[in-house]
Amino acid sequence: MSDIIQLLPDHVANQIAAGEVVQRPASVVKELLENAIDANGTHIKLIIKEAGKTLIQVIDDGMGMSVTDARLSFERHATSKIKAAEDLFELNTKGFRGEALASIAAIAHVELKTKQENDEVGTEIKIEGSEVISQEVCVTPKGTSISVKNLFYNIPARRNFLKSNSVELRHIIDEFHRVAMAHPAIKFDMYHNGSEVFNLPDSNNRQRIVNIFGGKTNEKLVPVEEETDLVTISGFVGKPEYAKRSRGEQFFFVNNRFIKSAYLNHAVSAAFEGLLKDKAHPSYFIYLKVDPKSIDINIHPTKTEIKFEDEHALYAMLRSTIKHSLGQFNVAPVLDFNRDASMDTPYEYKSKMAQAPTIEVDRSFNPFKEEKTSGGGSTGKKYTHFKKEPAGSWENLYVGLESESNISKTKDDEFSTVEFESTEVTGSLFEEDEKKVKHQTTYQLRRKYIVTTIKSGMVIINQNRAHQRILYEEILRGITMASTVSQQLLFPLKLSFSKQEITLLKTVREQLENTGFVFGKLTAGEVEITGIPSVISEKEVSVLLEQLLSDLENEVPDSGFSQTDLLAKSIAKSVAIRTGVELAPEQLQYMANSLFACTEPTITPDNKPTFITLTVDEIDKKF
Repeated sequence: MSDIIQLLPDHVANQIAAGEVVQRPASVVKELLENAIDANGTHIKLIIKEAGKTLIQVIDDGMGMSVTDARLSFERHATSKIKAAEDLFELNTKGFRGEALASIAAIAHVELKTKQENDEVGTEIKIEGSEVISQEVCVTPKGTSISVKNLFYNIPARRNFLKSNSVELRHIIDEFHRVAMAHPAIKFDMYHNGSEVFNLPDSNNRQRIVNIFGGKTNEKLVPVEEETDLVTISGFVGKPEYAKRSRGEQFFFVNNRFIKSAYLNHAVSAAFEGLLKDKAHPSYFIYLKVDPKSIDINIHPTKTEIKFEDEHALYAMLRSTIKHSLGQFNVAPVLDFNRDASMDTPYEYKSKMAQAPTIEVDRSFNPFKEEKTSGGGSTGKKYTHFKKEPAGSWENLYVGLESESNISKTKDDEFSTVEFESTEVTGSLFEEDEKKVKHQTTYQLRRKYIVTTIKSGMVIINQNRAHQRILYEEILRGITMASTVSQQLLFPLKLSFSKQEITLLKTVREQLENTGFVFGKLTAGEVEITGIPSVISEKEVSVLLEQLLSDLENEVPDSGFSQTDLLAKSIAKSVAIRTGVELAPEQLQYMANSLFACTEPTITPDNKPTFITLTVDEIDKKF
């Protein structure tokens, strides 16, 4: 029998590796930006077209590459970062595997231009599907420029699985944020379809966060600082009152590398315990510095997961550090929360000695003597006396009490003979209504379920899910017919959002206005709302818009019915009556009637059951 095991060709191996490294355009952006940082670039530009499907270009002013390095960089496992296995435990760079460029070149058209500072001319290499098309001398400034065009052109199945442009752009912006926040000393620019998205000057960590997420972010941040032998913790956490329902603004950086860690995230949540509203998530930007030997970066193809040597100690330190910061800046109550600042010793009195108080006593004062007009004593000192009314004799205190008691007795005797007229109730105008109250058929169970009777048995309705279905159809009807009633606000609401969230709101502005929202100004970082739908209250607006933006970011549909449908779902989910709310009998009956008047009463907008039925036969079987 002939041999059946054989080595894969290089271009096939590269395509398989690309399946791990390059999942979407954002993966290419991450790898190219990290290469530009490793090249010591001080100004990095990211140029995107069609959310990266047509073009991804990264330009840096770093050290550049020689002719040999430029050609060798596209080979598998070719890297300048490590030379021996021991180097894996001393990593201070971003990329080190040598897979990125080879994987990208296997599934796209790549054009590389690079030049070192001392060279007169640079090198230009064009590669299509791992095949070198040309290698020429070119004129280019110092640094490197890599253009990746027509991503997944030779893997149509992978290209078909890409999401819409708005979703892919969101992922690219997320990767851009992660790299830019880890390196505030580097200037970053980003352009999409010819328009500038970000222009981030070199700055410190706080300014970089504010430049990315908007000026209002500055007042939300609480600094976190702690230095130990195991780890150095720095960064910021958001104040509890600004916590959101989405997990968007949560960032961990270990040795200037963005990571994801559910374990450390739990440590932050534990520090905020008791300070957050229900289902709210804190925002944080935490930078950890640890010994490279104590972590293993090489456990995930995208290097976003890290294995720590002593996770439990890190958890405890992170939790206590954040708790300390929240207490130090009076965000959370501390042990001396009853201390009154006005009772503190002023600075000018801190070094002075306390003086013993002197006591002066008027030895001639007698409270049982009648007060004389002269208030001075024999010593010539003046004393202050309270004015004392002459009481006369003590018998005078009881004069008149006897007569008053006699008067009260005579009054009681008079009223004891009064008879009250009583009328016998023979009938009622509202006899039918009283019977309805007596024979109530709809009840609330555990403030969660609505129980009502039907001919065949009984129905148990989930009040939250039922209200979601009712609101969903109401809102959908209002959007499609553009006939929703809006209530005007006396004082306009002003809410702060990031640039990306404002852009996202603009895409659904028309549908929101059809639901009853009235917008004033929509500027960069702030939204003004002058009117809201009648089905929601003013305090629910910010929560509703946060939930809506979160839903849109996770599954942004293209324009049309799907976007309208998602909008109605999101609003209904945010506004629906929660579990634990007590409802009046009239509300229970209205809820049941409204649910069964819906076109699809059996399920919620998310395809979950709204009610169950128990027939008399099923109940009989229980006995």
